[in-house]
Amino acid sequence: MTLIIEPADRVGPILALIKSAKKSVDIAIFRFDRKDIETALQAAAARGVKVTALIAFANRGGEQSLRKLEMRCLAAGITVARTSDDLIRYHGKYILIDRRVLCVLSFNFTRLDIDRSRGFGIVTTEALLVREATRLFRADCTRTKYVPKTETFVVSPENSRTALAAFLKGAKKQLLIYDPKISDKEMVRVLQARAKAGVEVRVIGSVARRTGIDAHKLSMRLHTRTIIRDRRQAFVGSQSLRTLELDSRRELGLIVQDQKAVKALIATFESDWACANPKKEADLPKEPDDLPEAPRAASAKETEKAVAVFTKELNPLSLSVKKAVKKAVAKAGEDLLHDSDVKDTMKKVVKKAVKEAVKEAVRDAQVAQGVEVA
Repeated sequence: MTLIIEPADRVGPILALIKSAKKSVDIAIFRFDRKDIETALQAAAARGVKVTALIAFANRGGEQSLRKLEMRCLAAGITVARTSDDLIRYHGKYILIDRRVLCVLSFNFTRLDIDRSRGFGIVTTEALLVREATRLFRADCTRTKYVPKTETFVVSPENSRTALAAFLKGAKKQLLIYDPKISDKEMVRVLQARAKAGVEVRVIGSVARRTGIDAHKLSMRLHTRTIIRDRRQAFVGSQSLRTLELDSRRELGLIVQDQKAVKALIATFESDWACANPKKEADLPKEPDDLPEAPRAASAKETEKAVAVFTKELNPLSLSVKKAVKKAVAKAGEDLLHDSDVKDTMKKVVKKAVKEAVKEAVRDAQVAQGVEVA
């Protein structure tokens, strides 16, 4: 088992894995902008390796980029599958090499994640984990149900809540946690119970509410979800202890007990803890997916309420438009409106202004009712 530590290791371990492939490369992609990794995948396909890319149907603000990536992959002879849209997000990041080596990552295939953020990856040849990853990849490619067969292969939403709750509850002495924002009520209660029982709990990241748990901000961008238990076992993956990531998204992580990897994680945590500073998280670079989750989708009843609020807003909106037109006419002179070209232009301008105003009114009405805003 090998541990990848970012940003220290950079992209080298990922490229080496792809270059080592003899028969197949299966890669799950959520966010991607690394030309070097894309070139390595293309080169593998060119030398006869069967390369399959499972690409997320969407990510926040990057759908167009994902579709372009699909087209480039197809042009290079790479088989492309697209995830289903049944979950809010397909956020897992992993690579299978020859169905013998599994690499599970907490970070995306991006410059920001690899070169400027704290992230970890686990490379393993453990047969059980490789088989589970193969089953998961096949299921998500064919949009069929996946049922995990082990709690050490942590998959959201299938078994992550039970597996991670059990992992936390099993702590006897210490929990060292990297997590951008712990907010799930059940998980917070578990951490509080462990702390009350005398377990040392330290978090690099943040906890959503006042819990008495010691949390520090990392001085660099944090893009890993990692839990080290009693200095003997560790979870490394993509799911935070947040409700959406446990229950409504595809996330993937591993629970491992390789002592070399665990010791390296501990050393990195202690170094980060010692260097943690009060620099505000808002000042650190972010991708769209680091931002708070959008509100939940609206029910039909909530949508009706939003429409009612919006309708109420139309009267003052129409008055505002009328006032604006009258003001423009008064300023330019009524003779101006006799010119047909000018009238057409003004109509277009007013139409555009009304369209933008309507959009703004709809958005305000939706926000007022707690409706999801894209």
